[in-house]
Amino acid sequence: MTAPTQIVAAVPTASRGQRLERALFRGAALSIENPAYVRAVRTFIQELLLADLSPRDLTVDALRLGGTRASARIIARETGIVAGLQECALLMRENQVNVEYAKQDGDAIAAGEALLRLEGDRGNLLSLERVALNVIQRMSGIASTTRRLGDRVRSINPGTRVVGTRKTPWGLLDKRALHAGGAGTHRIGLGDAILIKNNHLALLANSEDQAARAAIEQAWNSRNVAAFIEVEVRTNRGAIAAAETYRNLRERDGASDYPCLLMLDNMDPSRLREAVHELQRAKLWDSVLIEASGGISEVNIEAYAATGVDAISVGALTHSPRALDVSETISSS
Repeated sequence: MTAPTQIVAAVPTASRGQRLERALFRGAALSIENPAYVRAVRTFIQELLLADLSPRDLTVDALRLGGTRASARIIARETGIVAGLQECALLMRENQVNVEYAKQDGDAIAAGEALLRLEGDRGNLLSLERVALNVIQRMSGIASTTRRLGDRVRSINPGTRVVGTRKTPWGLLDKRALHAGGAGTHRIGLGDAILIKNNHLALLANSEDQAARAAIEQAWNSRNVAAFIEVEVRTNRGAIAAAETYRNLRERDGASDYPCLLMLDNMDPSRLREAVHELQRAKLWDSVLIEASGGISEVNIEAYAATGVDAISVGALTHSPRALDVSETISSS
């Protein structure tokens, strides 16, 4: 009697988009529900308050404005994407100010719309005003630019995503603002993933291709504690060597879903397109995710999107954002 044929279900393989999300889009963890994020926010805001209120708010004291309750609203003065409301609410509530949300982080807002409604001691409302507005203005500025660039990129290539970098003067708050605007956070910190850059490669071998191979092979055993492995290369030869190494290791260890990235650094769009085509001709495209980095701005981002890369990283989103204009208005209760 012939044994029945055993039907084995196919193991699903993560798509490029799923691997990219797993690697670079983890900003959902940066929320007020996360104790580690709350500690980071408190530490940062306390430093802002220490600088602003050292030793005290002399104007409020001189005018004897404390001791009586008042209400206030934080209002948008221009269109954009709002962020920083949870951080502002944390600041206010820890200083005995009641907070009611009129908008949520990530919402589109228009000039004149209320973002938060506040009620508490009028001295506190006045003394905390500037730090609160600074947080919302910066984070909303990052989120607004991020959303705008993301929309432009997707209009050229729906599969390409915008991500930030670690050029973040405000640390995790900047990362959360990127998330609110729809961008990837890239690494949360140095302990988050393995990113092998040109200075690492320079210490491993004299040529980029040899160094890339050696670095990936060395880092591979640490992949279980890293969200992804990425290597920065600046030549097609280095890109091919890295992609071949990734392919061989993924096939050997059955790690087809693990995110393996190439950062093609400081290539103009024509060189980048050539590198992408060479990876495709070598049948290495499915083995790697491609990030374009270096010299990318609002002026040229659409040309980079047209090359077909998976991600475009823009350091300017966080190292030099334009603040979104918001204000606080106070009235007696």
